[in-house]
Amino acid sequence: MGDMANNSVAYSGVKNSLKEANHDGDFGITLAELRALMELRSTDALRKIQECYGDVYGICAKLKTSPNEVCGEVSVGEEEGEGETGWIEGAAILLSVVCVVLVTAFNDWSKEKQFRGLQSRIEQEQKFTVIRGGQVIQIPVADITVGDIAQVKYGDLLPADGILIQGNDLKIDESSLTGESDHVKKTLDKDPLLLSGTHVMEGSGRMVVTAVGVNSQTGIIFTLLGAGGEEEEKKDEKKKEKKNKKQDGTVENRNKAKAQDGAAMEMQPLKSEEGGDGDEKDKKKANLPKKEKSVLQGKLTKLAVQIGKAGLLMSAITVIILVLYFVIDTFWVQKRPWLAECTPIYIQYFVKFFIIGVTVLVVAVPEGLPLAVTISLAYSVKKMMKDNNLVRHLDACETMGNATAICSDKTGTLTMNRMTVVQAYINEKHYRKVPDPDAIPASILSCLVTGISVNCAYTSKILPPEREGGLPRHVGNKTECALLGLVLDLKRDYQDVRNEIPEEALYKVYTFNSVRKSMSTVLKNSDGSYRIFSKGASEIILKKCFKILSANGEAKVFRPRDRDDIVKTVIEPMASEGLRTICLAFRDFPAGEPEPEWDNENDIVTGLTCIAVVGIEDPVRPEVPEAIRKCQRAGITVRMVTGDNINTARAIASKCGILHPGEDFLCLEGKDFNRRIRNEKGEIEQERIDKIWPKLRVLARSSPTDKHTLVKGIIDSTVSEQRQVVAVTGDGTNDGPALKKADVGFAMGIAGTDVAKEASDIILTDDNFTSIVKAVMWGRNVYDSISKFLQFQLTVNVVAVIVAFTGACITQDSPLKAVQMLWVNLIMDTLASLALATEPPTESLLLRKPYGRNKPLISRTMMKNILGHAFYQLVVVFTLLFAGEKFFDIDSGRNAPLHAPPSEHYTIVFNTFVLMQLFNEINARKIHGERNVFEGIFNNAIFCTIVLGTFVVQIIIVQFGGKPFSCSELSIEQWLWSVFLGMGTLLWGQLISTIPTSRLKFLKEAGHGTQKEEIPEEELAEDVEEIDHAERELRRGQILWFRGLNRIQTQIRVVNAFRSSLYEGLEKPESRSSIHNFMTHPEFRIEDSEPHIPLIDDTDAEDDAPTKRNSSPPPSPNKNNNAVDSGIHLTIEANKSATSSSPGSPLHSLETSL
Repeated sequence: MGDMANNSVAYSGVKNSLKEANHDGDFGITLAELRALMELRSTDALRKIQECYGDVYGICAKLKTSPNEVCGEVSVGEEEGEGETGWIEGAAILLSVVCVVLVTAFNDWSKEKQFRGLQSRIEQEQKFTVIRGGQVIQIPVADITVGDIAQVKYGDLLPADGILIQGNDLKIDESSLTGESDHVKKTLDKDPLLLSGTHVMEGSGRMVVTAVGVNSQTGIIFTLLGAGGEEEEKKDEKKKEKKNKKQDGTVENRNKAKAQDGAAMEMQPLKSEEGGDGDEKDKKKANLPKKEKSVLQGKLTKLAVQIGKAGLLMSAITVIILVLYFVIDTFWVQKRPWLAECTPIYIQYFVKFFIIGVTVLVVAVPEGLPLAVTISLAYSVKKMMKDNNLVRHLDACETMGNATAICSDKTGTLTMNRMTVVQAYINEKHYRKVPDPDAIPASILSCLVTGISVNCAYTSKILPPEREGGLPRHVGNKTECALLGLVLDLKRDYQDVRNEIPEEALYKVYTFNSVRKSMSTVLKNSDGSYRIFSKGASEIILKKCFKILSANGEAKVFRPRDRDDIVKTVIEPMASEGLRTICLAFRDFPAGEPEPEWDNENDIVTGLTCIAVVGIEDPVRPEVPEAIRKCQRAGITVRMVTGDNINTARAIASKCGILHPGEDFLCLEGKDFNRRIRNEKGEIEQERIDKIWPKLRVLARSSPTDKHTLVKGIIDSTVSEQRQVVAVTGDGTNDGPALKKADVGFAMGIAGTDVAKEASDIILTDDNFTSIVKAVMWGRNVYDSISKFLQFQLTVNVVAVIVAFTGACITQDSPLKAVQMLWVNLIMDTLASLALATEPPTESLLLRKPYGRNKPLISRTMMKNILGHAFYQLVVVFTLLFAGEKFFDIDSGRNAPLHAPPSEHYTIVFNTFVLMQLFNEINARKIHGERNVFEGIFNNAIFCTIVLGTFVVQIIIVQFGGKPFSCSELSIEQWLWSVFLGMGTLLWGQLISTIPTSRLKFLKEAGHGTQKEEIPEEELAEDVEEIDHAERELRRGQILWFRGLNRIQTQIRVVNAFRSSLYEGLEKPESRSSIHNFMTHPEFRIEDSEPHIPLIDDTDAEDDAPTKRNSSPPPSPNKNNNAVDSGIHLTIEANKSATSSSPGSPLHSLETSL
C-alpha cells in the first residue's frame, strides 16, 4: 500500500502527541463519525450528511476549515515503521564459501535496497494540489491532512477520502474498490463521496479531505489484509505469477507490480483484464518487491540447468572411475586381502574420491549466472537514473535491448511541449503571426479573450519565470497555456476575467476527453440567458459552426462551402507547416426560451458561431532527429502515434526524420486505419493489420483504442521471422492499456498522469525521446555483459572439469584441490560477474540490429572463442602436469601419498591455471570477434580493480596459503613462467579471431529461449481466458466456501488416483465419488463464481501438464485447472465430461478433478 499509512503525517509542525481525545474536544466531529460516514455510499451518504451536518460546508465548519482557508491541524493515524531485513545466517565453513555467500548476499541486498529506493522515490514524487491559506500549492501526498481542500482533475489517483465541494462533469473509476468497470458520476446532489485509490477519468473539482492513511477506504482494506496476510503469502506466490501472465497475452510477461503513491496497490484502472476487488491477495502483495523472470533470465536458467546436469554426470563418472580403479588395482592386480585394521584407510581413500567428485561438480555448476544478471540489471538501472530513466521493473531495461519498434507520442516526447500560437485566422483574415490587438474589432477581441479565459481549465496558467531571463512557466495543459499566451500577446490579462467569473460561477463544463476532442463551458448571464464557449480540434468544431464572425464583428452565415474554403486556404496550409489547429467558437441561448437539456451534449454543442482558428506550434526538440537516426541505424522502427491531424503529424514526422522522401511508407488517420483492419462484421483481423503495420510510420487522429490495437497487432504478428518487441510512450490516462500491453511502457515523468505512470515500466524523468535511445543502449549492454561473462565462465568450466576428471582418472588425485577449486569458482563466478557485468555501454551497440527474443545466448563466434581458449589452456595444464617436473627440475607431485605436504609441481599448475583465467577475463570483454580487447578498459574502474585485486590475492594464496590451500612457495622464475603462460591467452586470442567463424560449420549455438511448445497448455490457456465482470462480485464467505470445496476436491482426487491405479478397469465411472455429484445437488448449485482462486494446488497443475500435452485435451471448456470458469454453472454437464473417457486413464482422473 506504499505509504498510505504515512499520509497521516500532519504538516507544519503538528505534534504527534495529540491524542484522539483531544481531537474530539477540538473539533465538532470525531474520527469514528468520519469513518462511519465514509463507509456509506451515494444516497445513504447524502442523507446522513443532510441529517447530521446540513451540507458539506457543515462538515467543513466542524473541521474548522473553509473551502479557501485551510486549518490543517488534524492528524489521523500514526506512522508505521518498516521492519529491518534480517541478517543472513549460516556458519562459515571455508573462507572462500563465505566469500561467495557474502558477495551473493550483498548483491541481493543492494538490489532490494534499490527497489525500495525507487519505490520511495516514486512515492515522494507523487504530489497533490491543495488549497491552504487561500494559496494553491502542491504537496507530497504524505502531507495531506483531514480538512485540506484538495483539487482533483482528470488523470489523478485520489490519495485520500473526501467529500465533493464543487465539481465539473466529474467521473470516477471505482473499479479498484468495487470491481465495477463503469465510471461513476460524482455530483453534489447525488453522490458526493470520493474514495482513496480511485481514478479520476473525466472532469475536475474540489473536495474536503475527511480521511487519510489507515482510516481511508484503501487504508481500512489494508488493515484488514494485514491481519491474515502472512500464512497465505507463500502458497499464493506461484499462482500469482501464473495469473499475472493473463494481463498481456505473452508468456514471458512481467508481474506488473504497479505500486504507486498513496494507494500503492495493484489497481487495474483501465479496461484491464483483471478486476481489482476480489483480488485481496493482489493488494496484500503489492507492497512486496516482485520476483520477475525476464526472457534473459529464462534463457540463463535453462542453460545453467543443462550445464549443471552435465557437471553432475561428469562428477558421478569421476567418482565411479576412481573407486573402481582403486578397488581393482588394490584387490585384483596387487591381490591384497581386505584387512579389518586397514578399513579406516580405505574409507579415507573413498572420502577423498568423493571430495574430488564434489570438486568437479562445484566447478561445473555455474552459480554465477543468475548473479551476473542481477548485478548487470541492478547496475544498469542505477546508471539509467542518470540518463533520466526511472526503471520500475528490472527486466524492462533488458527487454528494451531487444526492441524492434517504438511507438512514440508526438507532443512533449518528440517536441518541446512548449506550445505557442504562431498563426491565427480572425475576422476573415489569415495572420501569419499574432496580430496587433488594434487590428481586431473590439467585440471579437472581447469574445475571444473571455472564451479563452473561462474555457481553459482554471488549473492551466502562465507563471513568471523561475529565474531572470528564463521563459515564463507553463502550468497545466500545454495547449491551453498556448491560448492563454495568445491572450497575453493581445495585451489582455486572462486573470482579470477569471477573477470576475470564478470557477464556481461556471454553470456547466463539458471537460476535454479523448472521445469529445473538445471542451465547452456554459456561463449564465444576469438576464437569464446562457452563453456557451467551445474549443477543440478545428475540423470537429467547424462542422458544428453555422455562423462566423465577419470583419466588422457581426455574425454571418457559414455554409459548408465556406467551411471547405477555410479548410483548404487556412487549416491545411497551417497543418502542412506542422501547426496544430484549434477552433474557438460560441453560442447564445436567449433568455425567453425554456432551459436546454444540458445533459444532451450533442444538442448543446451545435449551431456554434466561429470566433477564430489558431495555429499552435510545438517545436521539435533539437536532439530528436539525431536520436531517431540512431534508432533507425540500430534496426528499430520509430512510429509516431498522435491525436493531431494528419498534416501536422506528417510535417513533424518529416522534421524528426521518421519519414524520408522517396521511401515507401504509410501515414493513416485513426478512422482510415480502423476501416482497413476490420472486416465486414467490424471485427479486427490480424491478417489485415499485418498488411499495414510494416509500412505504417504515422498514425494521426488516433484514439487510445487505436494505439492499443496497433501495439497488440504488431506484438501478435507472425509476418517477420522474429516476434516484434514493442516499446510505447504515453502520458495520458487513456494511454494506460497500450502502456500495459507493450513489452516496455514508457510514461512521461513531467507531463504523465498517475494512471500512465502506474501502467508503465520505465518513467522518463525528462519526457525526452533521447532518453529512450539511452534505454536501448543500456538494454543491449546488459545482454552483451551477460554474454561476455558466459564466454569467460564456460571456458573455465570446460577446462576445470576436464583437468579434474582426466587428472583424477590418470593420477588418482585431482591436480586442483577442493579449496583451490573453490577459489577458482569464486573468481570465475562472483568476481567475474561483477567485473564483466558492469561494463559501460558504448555507441557501437547501436550499430547492430536487435538480437530478437530467440537468439541463443552463446553465438558461434563465442563458441569458437570458448573452445579455442579451452584448447590452449588444456594443452598448457597437461604439459605442466605430465612434464612440468622435468621442465622446472623439481619433484613430481603425481602419485603422492594420502597426506603428503603440498608440492611445488601442483602449485605451478594451479598458479598458471588461475593466471590464464585472469588474462582470459580481458579476452572475454569482446564477444563479436573484435581484435582490440583493451579498448575502453580504463573506463571500467570496477573491472581493473577486480583483476588487480584477484592477482594480489593469488600471490598471497600461493606464497602464504600453505597447507589449507595446498600451495607451496614459488620462486621469482616460476612466477614469471606462470605469468608468461597466462599472457599467452591474449596472443592466442588474436590467433583465434583470425579464423573466420563462417568456416566452422560444425559449431553449435547454445542458450536458446523457451520455445512455445515447451510451455504447459494451461499457461497458454490463461492468456485466452476472458473474465466476466459478474465474476468479480465474490465476497469473503464465497471465497471460504470455495476453499472448502478445494480441499474436499483435492482429497477426493488423491483417493481417485490411488483407486484408479489399484483397481484399474474394475469400477464403473458412475461409482466414482466426484465433487460434482455433491455440487449438482439443487441446494448447492453455484451460480456466480470467481476466477482468481485456482481449486488445485500449483504443484498439481504442473503434474497435470504432461498428461494434457500427451493426450487429447479434456472436453471441458475450462483449460485453466480452475473448477470455476467464466460464468460457469458447475452442474451435471461437467460430470458428464468427467465420465467421458476410460475409467482408469490418467486423463479420467484429471477430468474428474476439473
